[in-house]
Amino acid sequence: MKLLYTVCLLLSFSSSTFADDLNKTELLPSEDRLNGSSLQNAFGSTKDIALECTVRLLRNNKLIGMGGIFHSSGYILTKASSCVGAREAKTFDGQRYGLKIKKRYEEFDLAIYKLISDENLFPKVNWNTENNTTEGSWVIAAHPSLKEIRVGVHSAKLRKIGREGGVMGVLLTSDKTKVGGVKVSEVVPQAAAYRAGLLESDIITHADGRRVKNQDSLVKIVGSKDPGDVVRIKLSRKGELLDFLVTLGHRSVTFDLFNRNLQMSGPVSKRKDNFPMILQHDLPLEKEAMGGPLFDIEGKCIGFNIARVDRVTVYALPSSDIKQIVDSFLENLLTK
Repeated sequence: MKLLYTVCLLLSFSSSTFADDLNKTELLPSEDRLNGSSLQNAFGSTKDIALECTVRLLRNNKLIGMGGIFHSSGYILTKASSCVGAREAKTFDGQRYGLKIKKRYEEFDLAIYKLISDENLFPKVNWNTENNTTEGSWVIAAHPSLKEIRVGVHSAKLRKIGREGGVMGVLLTSDKTKVGGVKVSEVVPQAAAYRAGLLESDIITHADGRRVKNQDSLVKIVGSKDPGDVVRIKLSRKGELLDFLVTLGHRSVTFDLFNRNLQMSGPVSKRKDNFPMILQHDLPLEKEAMGGPLFDIEGKCIGFNIARVDRVTVYALPSSDIKQIVDSFLENLLTK
Protein backbone atom coordinates (compact mmCIF):
# COMPACT_ATOMS: atom_id res chain seq x y z
CA MET A 1 0.00 0.00 0.00
CA LYS A 2 2.89 2.35 0.86
CA LEU A 3 4.50 1.70 -2.53
CA LEU A 4 1.24 2.40 -4.36
CA TYR A 5 0.82 5.67 -2.44
CA THR A 6 4.35 6.75 -3.38
CA VAL A 7 3.81 6.00 -7.07
CA CYS A 8 0.53 7.92 -7.11
CA LEU A 9 2.20 10.86 -5.38
CA LEU A 10 5.03 10.90 -7.96
CA LEU A 11 2.58 10.73 -10.84
CA SER A 12 0.57 13.57 -9.35
CA PHE A 13 3.71 15.67 -8.89
CA SER A 14 4.95 14.90 -12.43
CA SER A 15 1.59 15.76 -13.99
CA SER A 16 1.42 19.01 -12.06
CA THR A 17 4.98 19.94 -13.04
CA PHE A 18 4.32 19.06 -16.68
CA ALA A 19 1.16 21.16 -16.71
CA ASP A 20 3.04 24.12 -15.19
CA ASP A 21 5.79 23.77 -17.80
CA LEU A 22 3.21 23.55 -20.59
CA ASN A 23 1.48 26.69 -19.37
CA LYS A 24 4.82 28.51 -19.27
CA THR A 25 5.57 27.36 -22.83
CA GLU A 26 2.23 28.65 -24.07
CA LEU A 27 3.14 32.07 -22.70
CA LEU A 28 6.26 32.24 -24.89
CA PRO A 29 5.97 34.41 -28.02
CA SER A 30 5.60 32.34 -31.19
CA GLU A 31 8.92 33.63 -32.54
CA ASP A 32 10.69 32.07 -29.54
CA ARG A 33 8.99 28.70 -29.92
CA LEU A 34 9.47 28.08 -33.66
CA ASN A 35 12.80 28.93 -35.27
CA GLY A 36 13.31 31.28 -32.34
CA SER A 37 15.57 34.30 -32.41
CA SER A 38 17.97 32.65 -29.92
CA LEU A 39 18.52 29.72 -32.27
CA GLN A 40 18.82 31.95 -35.32
CA ASN A 41 21.27 34.32 -33.69
CA ALA A 42 23.41 31.48 -32.36
CA PHE A 43 24.92 31.18 -35.83
CA GLY A 44 26.15 34.77 -35.71
CA SER A 45 27.50 36.27 -38.92
CA THR A 46 26.84 33.06 -40.85
CA LYS A 47 23.12 33.84 -40.68
CA ASP A 48 23.71 37.29 -42.17
CA ILE A 49 25.97 35.92 -44.91
CA ALA A 50 23.42 33.28 -45.91
CA LEU A 51 20.62 35.84 -46.19
CA GLU A 52 22.67 38.53 -47.95
CA CYS A 53 24.16 36.23 -50.61
CA THR A 54 20.87 34.52 -51.52
CA VAL A 55 18.13 35.84 -53.82
CA ARG A 56 14.55 34.89 -54.54
CA LEU A 57 13.75 34.25 -58.23
CA LEU A 58 10.27 35.26 -59.31
CA ARG A 59 7.97 34.68 -62.28
CA ASN A 60 4.73 36.67 -62.31
CA ASN A 61 5.58 37.68 -58.74
CA LYS A 62 5.61 34.02 -57.64
CA LEU A 63 8.63 32.28 -56.13
CA ILE A 64 9.99 29.58 -58.46
CA GLY A 65 13.51 29.14 -57.09
CA MET A 66 16.46 30.59 -55.22
CA GLY A 67 19.88 31.73 -56.39
CA GLY A 68 23.25 32.67 -54.97
CA ILE A 69 25.35 35.73 -55.85
CA PHE A 70 28.86 34.65 -56.85
CA HIS A 71 30.17 37.97 -58.23
CA SER A 72 29.81 41.48 -56.82
CA SER A 73 28.50 42.85 -60.12
CA GLY A 74 25.34 40.76 -59.69
CA TYR A 75 25.97 37.41 -61.34
CA ILE A 76 23.94 34.64 -59.73
CA LEU A 77 23.89 30.86 -59.99
CA THR A 78 20.70 28.80 -59.72
CA LYS A 79 18.94 25.54 -60.64
CA ALA A 80 18.20 25.74 -64.37
CA SER A 81 15.10 23.51 -64.58
CA SER A 82 13.38 25.36 -61.72
CA CYS A 83 13.93 28.88 -63.04
CA VAL A 84 12.71 28.75 -66.63
CA GLY A 85 10.99 32.07 -67.29
CA ALA A 86 12.39 33.83 -64.23
CA ARG A 87 11.88 37.57 -64.73
CA GLU A 88 12.84 39.17 -61.44
CA ALA A 89 15.07 38.66 -58.41
CA LYS A 90 14.45 39.93 -54.90
CA THR A 91 17.26 40.39 -52.35
CA PHE A 92 17.17 40.15 -48.55
CA ASP A 93 16.64 43.92 -48.19
CA GLY A 94 13.52 43.89 -50.37
CA GLN A 95 15.14 45.32 -53.51
CA ARG A 96 13.95 43.96 -56.86
CA TYR A 97 16.03 43.54 -60.00
CA GLY A 98 15.34 42.38 -63.52
CA LEU A 99 17.13 39.26 -64.76
CA LYS A 100 19.03 38.32 -67.88
CA ILE A 101 19.98 34.72 -68.64
CA LYS A 102 23.67 34.29 -69.45
CA LYS A 103 24.52 30.59 -69.54
CA ARG A 104 23.06 27.12 -68.95
CA TYR A 105 24.89 23.97 -67.92
CA GLU A 106 22.58 21.03 -68.61
CA GLU A 107 24.96 18.43 -67.16
CA PHE A 108 24.67 20.07 -63.74
CA ASP A 109 21.16 21.57 -64.13
CA LEU A 110 22.67 24.99 -63.43
CA ALA A 111 22.11 28.43 -64.96
CA ILE A 112 23.81 31.78 -64.59
CA TYR A 113 21.74 34.98 -64.56
CA LYS A 114 22.73 38.63 -64.28
CA LEU A 115 20.90 41.09 -62.06
CA ILE A 116 20.05 44.10 -64.23
CA SER A 117 21.65 46.88 -62.20
CA ASP A 118 24.49 49.42 -62.32
CA GLU A 119 25.59 48.33 -58.85
CA ASN A 120 28.90 46.53 -58.43
CA LEU A 121 28.84 46.02 -54.68
CA PHE A 122 26.51 43.07 -54.21
CA PRO A 123 27.51 40.74 -51.35
CA LYS A 124 28.86 37.47 -52.77
CA VAL A 125 29.60 33.99 -51.49
CA ASN A 126 33.01 33.10 -50.12
CA TRP A 127 33.91 29.60 -51.29
CA ASN A 128 35.02 26.51 -49.40
CA THR A 129 36.12 24.06 -52.11
CA GLU A 130 37.94 21.58 -49.90
CA ASN A 131 35.04 19.11 -49.54
CA ASN A 132 36.03 18.94 -45.87
CA THR A 133 32.59 18.96 -44.28
CA THR A 134 31.94 15.58 -42.68
CA GLU A 135 28.76 13.67 -41.92
CA GLY A 136 27.06 15.30 -38.95
CA SER A 137 28.54 18.75 -39.64
CA TRP A 138 26.20 21.75 -39.44
CA VAL A 139 24.96 23.16 -42.75
CA ILE A 140 22.98 26.35 -43.22
CA ALA A 141 20.81 27.86 -45.98
CA ALA A 142 18.51 30.84 -46.24
CA HIS A 143 14.79 30.24 -45.83
CA PRO A 144 12.84 31.21 -49.00
CA SER A 145 11.48 34.26 -47.17
CA LEU A 146 15.06 35.58 -46.76
CA LYS A 147 14.12 36.54 -43.22
CA GLU A 148 15.57 33.55 -41.39
CA ILE A 149 17.82 30.53 -41.95
CA ARG A 150 17.35 26.79 -41.90
CA VAL A 151 19.84 24.59 -40.07
CA GLY A 152 20.57 20.89 -40.54
CA VAL A 153 23.41 18.42 -40.94
CA HIS A 154 25.50 16.95 -43.73
CA SER A 155 23.83 13.52 -43.70
CA ALA A 156 25.71 11.26 -46.15
CA LYS A 157 29.00 10.83 -47.99
CA LEU A 158 29.79 12.71 -51.20
CA ARG A 159 28.83 10.49 -54.12
CA LYS A 160 27.70 10.33 -57.72
CA ILE A 161 23.97 10.08 -58.52
CA GLY A 162 23.33 8.07 -61.66
CA ARG A 163 20.66 8.62 -64.27
CA GLU A 164 17.28 7.31 -63.15
CA GLY A 165 15.17 7.64 -66.29
CA GLY A 166 11.43 8.26 -66.50
CA VAL A 167 8.71 5.66 -65.93
CA MET A 168 4.99 5.38 -66.67
CA GLY A 169 4.16 3.22 -63.66
CA VAL A 170 2.69 0.12 -65.33
CA LEU A 171 3.30 -3.60 -64.97
CA LEU A 172 3.30 -5.55 -68.25
CA THR A 173 2.52 -9.12 -69.27
CA SER A 174 4.07 -11.26 -71.98
CA ASP A 175 0.63 -12.44 -73.16
CA LYS A 176 0.22 -12.45 -76.92
CA THR A 177 -2.62 -10.33 -78.31
CA LYS A 178 -4.47 -10.14 -81.61
CA VAL A 179 -3.40 -6.54 -82.22
CA GLY A 180 0.21 -7.07 -81.15
CA GLY A 181 1.77 -4.71 -78.66
CA VAL A 182 2.12 -5.20 -74.90
CA LYS A 183 -0.70 -5.78 -72.45
CA VAL A 184 -0.91 -3.86 -69.17
CA SER A 185 -1.47 -6.13 -66.19
CA GLU A 186 -1.55 -3.40 -63.55
CA VAL A 187 -1.39 0.39 -63.28
CA VAL A 188 0.39 1.77 -60.20
CA PRO A 189 -2.07 4.02 -58.30
CA GLN A 190 -1.32 7.76 -58.63
CA ALA A 191 1.59 7.11 -61.01
CA ALA A 192 2.07 8.79 -64.40
CA ALA A 193 0.04 6.26 -66.42
CA TYR A 194 -2.77 6.33 -63.84
CA ARG A 195 -3.01 10.11 -64.05
CA ALA A 196 -3.00 9.98 -67.85
CA GLY A 197 -5.92 7.53 -67.90
CA LEU A 198 -4.38 4.15 -68.75
CA LEU A 199 -6.20 1.10 -67.41
CA GLU A 200 -5.51 -2.54 -66.66
CA SER A 201 -5.84 -4.74 -69.81
CA ASP A 202 -4.98 -1.87 -72.18
CA ILE A 203 -2.72 -3.02 -75.02
CA ILE A 204 0.04 -0.52 -75.82
CA THR A 205 0.84 -0.65 -79.53
CA HIS A 206 2.93 2.52 -80.09
CA ALA A 207 5.11 4.86 -78.01
CA ASP A 208 6.25 8.18 -79.48
CA GLY A 209 5.21 6.97 -82.93
CA ARG A 210 7.30 3.80 -82.75
CA ARG A 211 5.79 0.33 -82.90
CA VAL A 212 5.86 -1.56 -79.60
CA LYS A 213 6.51 -5.25 -80.26
CA ASN A 214 7.37 -6.47 -76.76
CA GLN A 215 8.14 -5.36 -73.21
CA ASP A 216 11.79 -4.62 -73.98
CA SER A 217 10.97 -2.26 -76.83
CA LEU A 218 8.56 -0.24 -74.66
CA VAL A 219 11.00 -0.09 -71.75
CA LYS A 220 13.76 1.09 -74.11
CA ILE A 221 11.64 3.90 -75.57
CA VAL A 222 10.39 5.15 -72.20
CA GLY A 223 13.70 4.62 -70.40
CA SER A 224 15.52 6.89 -72.85
CA LYS A 225 13.53 9.82 -71.49
CA ASP A 226 13.69 11.68 -68.20
CA PRO A 227 11.11 12.33 -65.48
CA GLY A 228 8.87 15.18 -66.61
CA ASP A 229 9.16 14.30 -70.31
CA VAL A 230 5.95 13.58 -72.20
CA VAL A 231 5.43 10.34 -74.17
CA ARG A 232 2.60 9.85 -76.67
CA ILE A 233 1.05 6.42 -76.16
CA LYS A 234 -1.27 4.70 -78.62
CA LEU A 235 -3.21 1.72 -77.30
CA SER A 236 -6.09 -0.63 -77.95
CA ARG A 237 -8.89 -0.78 -75.36
CA LYS A 238 -11.66 -3.30 -76.07
CA GLY A 239 -11.01 -2.94 -79.80
CA GLU A 240 -10.97 0.88 -79.75
CA LEU A 241 -7.74 2.72 -80.63
CA LEU A 242 -6.94 5.57 -78.22
CA ASP A 243 -4.16 8.14 -77.79
CA PHE A 244 -2.74 9.38 -74.48
CA LEU A 245 -0.05 11.81 -73.39
CA VAL A 246 1.85 10.49 -70.38
CA THR A 247 4.11 12.79 -68.35
CA LEU A 248 6.75 10.45 -66.99
CA GLY A 249 7.45 10.15 -63.28
CA HIS A 250 10.49 9.27 -61.16
CA ARG A 251 11.24 5.58 -60.80
CA SER A 252 12.05 5.81 -57.09
CA VAL A 253 8.83 7.70 -56.32
CA THR A 254 6.58 5.69 -58.65
CA PHE A 255 7.41 2.28 -57.25
CA ASP A 256 7.57 3.44 -53.64
CA LEU A 257 4.19 5.16 -53.61
CA PHE A 258 3.17 3.08 -50.61
CA ASN A 259 6.26 4.20 -48.71
CA ARG A 260 4.92 6.36 -45.87
CA ASN A 261 7.93 8.68 -45.91
CA LEU A 262 7.40 9.49 -49.60
CA GLN A 263 3.67 9.97 -49.11
CA MET A 264 4.44 12.69 -46.57
CA SER A 265 7.23 14.27 -48.58
CA GLY A 266 5.20 16.62 -50.75
CA PRO A 267 6.43 17.98 -54.09
CA VAL A 268 9.98 17.02 -55.11
CA SER A 269 12.30 18.43 -57.76
CA LYS A 270 11.60 17.53 -61.38
CA ARG A 271 15.25 16.56 -61.85
CA LYS A 272 16.91 14.79 -58.96
CA ASP A 273 19.27 12.38 -60.66
CA ASN A 274 22.24 12.17 -63.03
CA PHE A 275 24.66 14.41 -61.11
CA PRO A 276 28.46 13.87 -61.20
CA MET A 277 28.75 14.48 -57.43
CA ILE A 278 26.36 15.52 -54.65
CA LEU A 279 26.51 16.55 -51.01
CA GLN A 280 23.45 15.27 -49.13
CA HIS A 281 21.83 17.06 -46.18
CA ASP A 282 18.54 17.17 -44.28
CA LEU A 283 17.53 20.86 -44.32
CA PRO A 284 13.72 21.25 -44.36
CA LEU A 285 13.47 23.10 -47.67
CA GLU A 286 10.66 23.07 -50.22
CA LYS A 287 11.34 22.42 -53.90
CA GLU A 288 11.02 26.16 -54.68
CA ALA A 289 14.02 26.71 -52.39
CA MET A 290 16.35 24.82 -54.73
CA GLY A 291 19.09 26.77 -56.49
CA GLY A 292 20.28 28.65 -53.42
CA PRO A 293 23.73 28.37 -51.76
CA LEU A 294 24.57 26.07 -48.87
CA PHE A 295 26.99 27.21 -46.14
CA ASP A 296 29.17 25.65 -43.46
CA ILE A 297 29.29 26.86 -39.86
CA GLU A 298 31.89 29.50 -40.77
CA GLY A 299 29.74 31.05 -43.50
CA LYS A 300 31.71 29.57 -46.41
CA CYS A 301 29.73 28.32 -49.41
CA ILE A 302 30.11 24.52 -49.66
CA GLY A 303 27.56 23.95 -52.43
CA PHE A 304 24.31 24.90 -54.16
CA ASN A 305 21.05 23.09 -53.43
CA ILE A 306 20.07 21.26 -56.60
CA ALA A 307 17.30 18.76 -55.79
CA ARG A 308 14.66 18.10 -53.15
CA VAL A 309 14.41 14.30 -53.04
CA ASP A 310 12.02 13.87 -50.11
CA ARG A 311 11.15 15.54 -46.81
CA VAL A 312 14.50 14.63 -45.21
CA THR A 313 16.82 14.52 -48.22
CA VAL A 314 18.22 17.40 -50.27
CA TYR A 315 21.08 17.15 -52.76
CA ALA A 316 23.58 19.97 -53.23
CA LEU A 317 26.29 20.24 -55.88
CA PRO A 318 29.60 20.68 -54.01
CA SER A 319 31.54 23.93 -54.37
CA SER A 320 34.59 22.06 -55.67
CA ASP A 321 32.66 21.40 -58.91
CA ILE A 322 30.73 24.66 -59.03
CA LYS A 323 33.75 26.92 -58.53
CA GLN A 324 35.33 25.54 -61.71
CA ILE A 325 32.17 26.40 -63.65
CA VAL A 326 31.90 29.99 -62.44
CA ASP A 327 35.65 30.63 -62.75
CA SER A 328 35.55 29.49 -66.38
CA PHE A 329 32.50 31.68 -67.01
CA LEU A 330 34.16 34.76 -65.48
CA GLU A 331 37.38 34.10 -67.37
CA ASN A 332 35.50 33.98 -70.69
CA LEU A 333 33.63 37.13 -69.68
CA LEU A 334 36.88 39.01 -69.10
CA THR A 335 38.30 37.73 -72.40
CA LYS A 336 35.30 39.06 -74.31
